[in-house]
Amino acid sequence: MGRAPAIAATVLNRVRKSPRTLTRHYRSRRPLPTLELVRQPHPWPRALGLVAVVLLGAWLGLLIVGNVRVPVGPMNTTMTLRPSLSGGTKINVSPLGALQLNSHRAPLRLDVNVDQLDPVRAQALVDHPERLSGLQDEVVHDVEHGTLDLAVRSCVAVVSGATALGLAVYRRPRRALAAGGTALTLLMACGATAYATWNPESVLEPKYSGLLSSAPSVVGNARNIVTEFDVYQKELARLVTNVTKLYDVTSTLPAYQPDPTTVRVLHVSDIHLNPASWKIIASLVDQYKVNVIVDTGDTMDHGTAAENGFLDPIADLGAPYVWVRGNHDSNITQRYLSRMKNVHVLDNGRAETIGGLRFAGIGDPQFTPDRSKVIGADESEQLAGDRLAAALSDQKNTGTPVDVAMAHEPSAAREVDGEVPLVLCGHLHHEGDEILKNGTRLRMEGSTGGSGLRALEHKYPAPIEASILYFDRDTRRLQAWDAIKLGGLGETTAEVTRHLPKENQPGATTPTPSAPSSPSNPTAPTPATSAP
Repeated sequence: MGRAPAIAATVLNRVRKSPRTLTRHYRSRRPLPTLELVRQPHPWPRALGLVAVVLLGAWLGLLIVGNVRVPVGPMNTTMTLRPSLSGGTKINVSPLGALQLNSHRAPLRLDVNVDQLDPVRAQALVDHPERLSGLQDEVVHDVEHGTLDLAVRSCVAVVSGATALGLAVYRRPRRALAAGGTALTLLMACGATAYATWNPESVLEPKYSGLLSSAPSVVGNARNIVTEFDVYQKELARLVTNVTKLYDVTSTLPAYQPDPTTVRVLHVSDIHLNPASWKIIASLVDQYKVNVIVDTGDTMDHGTAAENGFLDPIADLGAPYVWVRGNHDSNITQRYLSRMKNVHVLDNGRAETIGGLRFAGIGDPQFTPDRSKVIGADESEQLAGDRLAAALSDQKNTGTPVDVAMAHEPSAAREVDGEVPLVLCGHLHHEGDEILKNGTRLRMEGSTGGSGLRALEHKYPAPIEASILYFDRDTRRLQAWDAIKLGGLGETTAEVTRHLPKENQPGATTPTPSAPSSPSNPTAPTPATSAP
């Protein structure tokens, strides 16, 4: 009996030792783990990737939903924040141009697009100029309200955009939320920078572009407004009146909307050495996205070699330049232009396809810079028109019909009736339009130079005129045209009127080539006895 406790103690000791024994046994059979050095990913690429996702997502968010529509005074506007290296504020007044203010320094720019002028509110200001005294407070209130709304919407836009893109890229909610938070932090930092660098005096030194380049001459120097507020009220009322008329016209234009495929041709004529014309043409090319510029002559005044430098800005107008010689343009002028890049000189019926349209033209057979009346001038013009008509007929017979013919004098242009759908001319310094007997449309342009040195010969200065012609790219036929008329020397008016050919007007079934399309110009006048 004494051995039993000893045996039980032995069993208990073995039971206690068995786990350790088994552990040592299995460790001896399992190989020891080996240590390996694994290169950990560098944090910089990951951080740069996150920054790229944040910036791209924030930009997409601003682009899609980061804009607000705000009424500011008599105008309906759209406010948007855009990434920018220089910051500032840009106010777009299409198609007049843009106004830039150096309002702040931050990687965000405030874009304000003037969508339209509310005719009711604008007319109320025109009828009651005394209300202009309270317009400033109204505008300030509207801008503050719009800016606050834009700030809230922009925060939502950048956070949503960065979070959505982060989720699409990383597929992890934590990383996506980190991207959204980083975007919000960056936006708030940009806002703080803009607030710290805010320059309220930037409105005193605006930068104008487009047709708004004449704005300083309309409302005067901003610093003078403080001391001459009465004069400013009258000038501002006049400016609002003119812009109201412009928008009133464009808002009731006939039902034609050019699309991106439409070929836009700018028709100019009779510049007569007016250097301001180049800036106006360049602005119209940019505002209307012009494909081709057509000049029907009298670009010069005397045609001398000394004047050739006046033509150099043509190379920088931003569109191909098609030109025919006028009676104030010499062969010296023609040779100078023919050597310029992107200039197409047409003469003796020569035809070229430019911007999707086929043009042919002939230079004026006369050279009368002194405005003299040469014996046999009418016969020479008719003969030039006949040569152009023969060239057009040859082009048609060879299967390359011309879409637009060009001549300087209307008397020469009339001779191509029936050979081409449209013929352009100038010479008489006023706009005109008519359908010729055999169906050809004759479009006569006014003076894009405001008659040049002869602008002040009459009681009122001659206006500056040009036209935007809209062509269907497939049929190459004229669909509509906008007649643009700007006030002459010392005037600051602007008028835009749209015209539709009768066959394109609502309800038209067949072309009616008998009456002119513009009631203000029932027929194109016959040539005057003296050459302008």
